[in-house]
Amino acid sequence: MATYVANEQIRLDVFLAKETGASRSNIKTVVESDGVFVNGVLRKKSGFELKEGDEVEFTLPEPKTLDVEPNSEIKLNIVYEDEHFAVINKPQGMVVHPASSYQKNDTLVNALLADLDKLSSINGVIRPGIVHRLDKDTSGLIVVAKTDEAHKSLASQIERKTARRIYFGLCDGNFKEDNGTIDAPIARNKRDRKKMGIDTDGRRAVTHYTVLERFGKYTLVRFELETGRTHQIRVHSSHIHHPIVGDEVYGGSTALYKNGQLLHARQLVLTHPISGERMTFEAELPDYFENVLEKLRKLQK
Repeated sequence: MATYVANEQIRLDVFLAKETGASRSNIKTVVESDGVFVNGVLRKKSGFELKEGDEVEFTLPEPKTLDVEPNSEIKLNIVYEDEHFAVINKPQGMVVHPASSYQKNDTLVNALLADLDKLSSINGVIRPGIVHRLDKDTSGLIVVAKTDEAHKSLASQIERKTARRIYFGLCDGNFKEDNGTIDAPIARNKRDRKKMGIDTDGRRAVTHYTVLERFGKYTLVRFELETGRTHQIRVHSSHIHHPIVGDEVYGGSTALYKNGQLLHARQLVLTHPISGERMTFEAELPDYFENVLEKLRKLQK
């Protein structure tokens, strides 16, 4: 069992996620089921507040064996790969990893198991290598760790906000301002657990936006995440009455496009986990997205 020492006042789950590189949801599950020792006292609340100098004894359990098979029939668009990590351009419609609610073998993880020689084990066999996620119908760049060392570094960069994640989205309506910041807390919707929503009791969520192009009833927007909550851009854009086109879950229109939200992870900036080199990766908008924009541009003439 490893011992970790807190150097600041911090939530137990946040602290352990930083120290181990595991997701907060994984940490919460372990803490609330098995408990951890803080200064020799068993604690089972993931939100327990640590003080500077507190000693935490914790071991991340070995991942359970589940039937997640490689699928070599899925062809991945690998933007970058070395022995430590890879960057993938995920297509719209692809689920990132299997779950209790989705047990098909056509996820990104199934493809990664077939294409990459190794993946980090920190998030277990259901989510090997997965440092962050993209929604099923959000396309674009996602980073995948091949070693546990790389995983910890990449996860830490996202947590500390030194990694930059930039998205392009087509929104309903004409934005009043050319740029701005949406700072509104997000939590799971109490009536529909599959959705997220603005909630004063939720976790802080911050999204910065810049208008790229205006089309009258629609606006092409550049979004940059400061935090990374589930469905954050989709919830925030809906909150300011400019939902993402095609996003029926959060009120987006479907006259232009109805196969999912027109939201694309366009750019990813991070520091190489081993060499320390600052790296920028980009993925052009997919053809279906560009086709919608071209249609709007023609209507403008």
